[in-house]
Amino acid sequence: LHVEEGDILYAMYVRQTVLKVIKFLIIIAYNSALVSKVQFTVDCNVDIQDMTGYKNFSCNHTMAHLFSKLSFCYLCFVSIYGLTCLYTLYWLFYRSLREYSFEYVRQETGIDDIPDVKNDFAFMLHMIDQYDPLYSKRFAVFLSEVSENKLKQLNLNNEWTPDKLRQKLQTNAHNRLELPLIMLSGLPDTVFEITELQSLKLEIIKNVMIPATIAQLDNLQELCLHQCSVKIHSAALSFLKENLKVLSVKFDDMRELPPWMYGLRNLEELYLVGSLSHDISKNVTLESLRDLKSLKILSIKSNVSKIPQAVVDVSSHLQKMCVHNDGTKLVMLNNLKKMTNLTELELVHCDLERIPHAVFSLLSLQELDLKENNLKSIEEIVSFQHLRKLTVLKLWYNSIAYIPEHIKKLTSLERLFFSHNKVEVLPSHLFLCNKIRYLDLSYNDIRFIPPEIGVLQSLQYFSITCNKVESLPDELYFCKKLKTLKIGKNSLSVLSPKIGNLLFLSYLDIKGNHFEVLPPELGDCRALKRAGLVVEDALFETLPSDVREQMKAD
Repeated sequence: LHVEEGDILYAMYVRQTVLKVIKFLIIIAYNSALVSKVQFTVDCNVDIQDMTGYKNFSCNHTMAHLFSKLSFCYLCFVSIYGLTCLYTLYWLFYRSLREYSFEYVRQETGIDDIPDVKNDFAFMLHMIDQYDPLYSKRFAVFLSEVSENKLKQLNLNNEWTPDKLRQKLQTNAHNRLELPLIMLSGLPDTVFEITELQSLKLEIIKNVMIPATIAQLDNLQELCLHQCSVKIHSAALSFLKENLKVLSVKFDDMRELPPWMYGLRNLEELYLVGSLSHDISKNVTLESLRDLKSLKILSIKSNVSKIPQAVVDVSSHLQKMCVHNDGTKLVMLNNLKKMTNLTELELVHCDLERIPHAVFSLLSLQELDLKENNLKSIEEIVSFQHLRKLTVLKLWYNSIAYIPEHIKKLTSLERLFFSHNKVEVLPSHLFLCNKIRYLDLSYNDIRFIPPEIGVLQSLQYFSITCNKVESLPDELYFCKKLKTLKIGKNSLSVLSPKIGNLLFLSYLDIKGNHFEVLPPELGDCRALKRAGLVVEDALFETLPSDVREQMKAD
């Protein structure tokens, strides 16, 4: 592009040639005028007759003969030089040298994307043609984008060998062997030689072309495309339709969504992260989700304001639905009622002020997550009694001030996440949910733990970190299956010796209280080691030495 912008070389060459022609004409002109006056034999009149007897002499210089030959050669060379200058001048003006067409190369090679050039670039190619047209023909191939991409691909393959790629393999969150490739100039062909690959993650790679050789990856089940524009070979698409189970797409613009993803008939999990239209239900592209007949998990992290109709179309087989908003208020949730087979529902950061009534119609629901909303009251929780299969309820990171007594009707509840709220009073009715194994009440304003907590004989995890609790009921130590106990950052001053009853305790956080000593009965918690005990070093030293040594032992 730089050499096509100007014509400095062309203009300089034209001026040079014109100057040479003028110089040639001047040389020819003065030689033509003066050559007739050159004489090799000169008549000399010398007054020496008395000495020699002759008055007239014919004088001839000894180098005259050589000079005549040199003059002849000089004129011949000047003539050749002049003819060359005249031919060059003719060549310069006979046709435009500021444009160069590769039409004949396109016809011969079949490479249609070789562009014509102009100005100095065109002029240099015309110059090369005067020497050997084969040079410009070969050079034309490098102007082809197709050829350029092939060269880039070769360089990429040489840089990323199979051995180097294998060093980047790691196990991802889905326990699959994953190869992450970030900010490369393309997709190396050597990737498709790693046949053990189960997950391929491509991030910030432009103009990716997935070739047919992806079929060599027999174990490939997961594909992650983060801010990538991807095209795919028809044979590769056929392979992905049969084998791909998980697809994750992160995008800035909806146009980056690959249109071929809607035909992945065996796809089971789809994760979409990016900015979508607020009126997503009218979006044409997402309407095509209905063709994903095997889809079980759908996650949308975006700014949607309503559940898209496309999701309802796959509701017959959808088991998990996640909507993680950026704070955009989610309204019109009646479509949820049609997802009768839904077992897990996440509505995170959706600015919900009440628990959506549509949720109470999901009789197959096992897990509900309403994290980071604007819930202040959960009186509707009474309707959860119809959800016989609900075992996990996450109401964390809200503004809930109290827990209604209706919670006792959630008899199937096993895990309750209630941290980061504004609860002050813990109702005893909560502990009638006697199947609870996991109870997180951290980061609230709780001052008192009811003795009814001892009813929770299945309790394995209990956290009241960062509350205002001043004492723990002895009944807590009846929960003998307890493995994790977090009571740090409260106002506790005494730790009961009965903590020794918790034989399975392996993690204990008591840091940030007002303890002066620790009970030696902690040594009865055989599963508790020093790494699992979160406490001030000085307080740990108050334990008997044998207990300390026992905890420090591997």
